[in-house]
Amino acid sequence: MERRVVITGLGAITPLGNDVKSFWDGIKEGKCGIDQITKFDTTDFKVKLAAEVKGYNPEDYFERREAKRLDMFSQYAMIASREAWKDSGLDKETENMERVGIIIGSGIGGIETIETENKKCIEKGPDRVSPMYIPMGILNMATGNVAIDIGAKGESMAMVTACASGTHCIGESFRMIKHGYQDVVLAGGTEAGITPLGIAGFTNIKALSRTEDKTRASIPFDKERNGFVMGEGAGVVVLEEYEHAKKRGAKIYAEIVGYGATSDAYHITSPAPGGEGGARAMKIAMEEGNVKPEEITYINAHGTSTHLNDSCETQAIKTALGEASKNVMVSSTKGNTGHLLGAAGGIEAIVCAKAIEEGFVPPTIGYKVPDEECDLDVVPNEGRNQEIKYAMSNSLGFGGHNSTILLKKIRD
Repeated sequence: MERRVVITGLGAITPLGNDVKSFWDGIKEGKCGIDQITKFDTTDFKVKLAAEVKGYNPEDYFERREAKRLDMFSQYAMIASREAWKDSGLDKETENMERVGIIIGSGIGGIETIETENKKCIEKGPDRVSPMYIPMGILNMATGNVAIDIGAKGESMAMVTACASGTHCIGESFRMIKHGYQDVVLAGGTEAGITPLGIAGFTNIKALSRTEDKTRASIPFDKERNGFVMGEGAGVVVLEEYEHAKKRGAKIYAEIVGYGATSDAYHITSPAPGGEGGARAMKIAMEEGNVKPEEITYINAHGTSTHLNDSCETQAIKTALGEASKNVMVSSTKGNTGHLLGAAGGIEAIVCAKAIEEGFVPPTIGYKVPDEECDLDVVPNEGRNQEIKYAMSNSLGFGGHNSTILLKKIRD
């Protein structure tokens, strides 16, 4: 028998704030978390802006010795997971922790550690490379460290699908609970890629905006968009089997009713023409949830502020929703947060859950110049108070990975 799956906990550390409340308040207020890069000297770099986590001191969360053994992407995952677990009200003393899983993805994992230790190896020799290099750098360690921290002994894994990672992790966790393999899963994404190598790599593939005006750098669906802005942080949700949550009187933010995952099989960085793969992911999610296109109130778009993504995603939404696309509200919150790569789907699932809970559609901030190729209702600059019955979140990754989750306002 298939089981219902609900969201009962939220946790985040983001460029808008280091917990869910400050993050969501920033979204509602239309704040922009983009500013000058402070993590390294950008003198020789063409890109000067990023969306950094601000006011972060590892020793506020970890013992000094522990922090030194954790790459930043693992630290962010653990902080978001602790908040989500606490928010859920679950208690590991009474919970069967063998039925609690963790799936937290990342696009590039411990790149800061990799850069640091590579430099040591070249400049000082192989014997100077830290014995913690591998346990800090490998991508599954966000999940591994969260499992150790919380005591989760169920299925534990990390999914890597570039910028679709967070949404894929949530979708696969949904399936895991729906089909009876777990009762609870912490799912989402984490990223800490604002490093010299990370910025240089994305700059040279021509993905990043080189604009130095932070209000015009990440401008999804705007005709003057010219690339995305790198962000960092983590977003984790607690997914739980509905009866399990109901039995313990848990607060329920929303129900997940559909998940679609497809591959473009087209190009390593460019979306398929017309957003064909993304359209199929949305259709699959709606079919699983038995939801008609006209029932969708809001779509949190991948909306990266690159020319191809935003135009192709617009076409994908039109293909998936047909005539209903004229009425659906579509916004991208990457104007607020930049693009968190593998963590984007994690924080954007939280946006959808909070939007459903509060009946508020977030705006696409920084929008000035309409683009005829992106002619949907992009909720420009001002959010709207609106009951949301169904919300979708899209994530699309390099390699042609597409993922969509479909959330429902729960009434019973």
